[in-house]
Amino acid sequence: MEVQMETNIHGGGDGNGSFMARCRQPLCSALDRLRSSGVGFAGKLAKIARDDPRRVAHSVKVGLALTLVSVLYYVTPLFNGFGVSTLWAVLTVVVVMEYTVGGTLSKGLNRAFATLVAGFIAVGAHQVANRCGEKGEPILLAVFVFLLASAATFSRFIPEVKARYDYGVTIFILTFSLVAVSSYRVEDLTKLAHQRFSTIVVGVFICLCTTIFVFPVWAGEDLHKLAAGNLDKLAEFLEGIESECFGENAASENLENKAFLQVYKSVLNSKASEDSLCNFAKWEPGHGKFSFRHPWSQYQKLGALCRQCASSMEALASYVTTLTKSQYPEANPELCLKVRTTCGEMSSHSAKALSELSSAIRTMTIPSPTNNHMSAAIKAANSLRSELSEDEDLLQVMHVAVIASLLSDLVTQIKKITESVDNLARLACFKNPEKTQKDVIIGIKS
Repeated sequence: MEVQMETNIHGGGDGNGSFMARCRQPLCSALDRLRSSGVGFAGKLAKIARDDPRRVAHSVKVGLALTLVSVLYYVTPLFNGFGVSTLWAVLTVVVVMEYTVGGTLSKGLNRAFATLVAGFIAVGAHQVANRCGEKGEPILLAVFVFLLASAATFSRFIPEVKARYDYGVTIFILTFSLVAVSSYRVEDLTKLAHQRFSTIVVGVFICLCTTIFVFPVWAGEDLHKLAAGNLDKLAEFLEGIESECFGENAASENLENKAFLQVYKSVLNSKASEDSLCNFAKWEPGHGKFSFRHPWSQYQKLGALCRQCASSMEALASYVTTLTKSQYPEANPELCLKVRTTCGEMSSHSAKALSELSSAIRTMTIPSPTNNHMSAAIKAANSLRSELSEDEDLLQVMHVAVIASLLSDLVTQIKKITESVDNLARLACFKNPEKTQKDVIIGIKS
């Protein structure tokens, strides 16, 4: 009996140990997965912060603005003055605070002005409806809400209103409807409208102060950098074409995976960001090198030309990769060599011309009127057109001729980009680089 009991005890212990061993493995595996997920998430957050540290600053600014506006609720005298409408100030900070100064200004001013106008109209509608008696008042109020809401909603389809005042129209509809409907039950409607408008103004004011004076992010500067960056990417594509396809050390292997053949794609996809930044930049006050009346719309015209150029580069990239696979035809090696040399000249000079334009935008200096690289590219393009139109063996090198024609069209488009940058420099009053150099030399001598 004792032996049997001892055996049962040991057997139970082995079973318990076996159960713990079976549970330990999945538990450790789950903890490892949880740990790796946490490390991966932390790494992702760190990468986002490293890519643009301004995102961290924006997050801090939102927290600061909400903390400041919450004082209205915590301080009893302020709360007694504004009442429960204090929560509208908190809501305003949440919906108005944007990443850029222009975005915050756009939403803030739209919200404040729309609330003011809607409040006045709603109070007026209440006064008119109140004179129709107890039975006629709700009917007339409903008619006012229907007419104004319908008209305001239709105005959002107007392109100019949609671009700059869409948020304001939405707030107008919301505020008018709330105040007009509330007027049927609220005795002191003027006080309600005043409290709501006051708290919204306070919220907008705190947002603007925080956005402008604490690590400001200007939409105008981002748009300016985007324009210069797009020109750099176009130049990088042409530099790669010159070195990898037409240069002395042209690669013979497949070019499909080359990085320079992909840079134009971000230019093609830049329209949405460009339009948004341009819209916000128009709301911003003068800052840094940008005056209040800076010609922001000119950046959209320049961007459209850059996207046309990038679209042509997309076609050129497909032909270049095909040409590299099949190599150059040997039917007329002399003509092939001449076409290759001219294409290389066009690519090289066009890339340098774009780099000079990008540098002019970054430094806000007037581009050189005698752009030697642009002139050389145009000269090479004209020479190539003449050569291809007269040569009888053109069909033998048709594939190369197509690439040459695409490059020639690119030169024409880059000439339009040069003219657009010149217009931007004139309208924005860019500095004269020669005058700047003279001032520097005089300063050094003195």
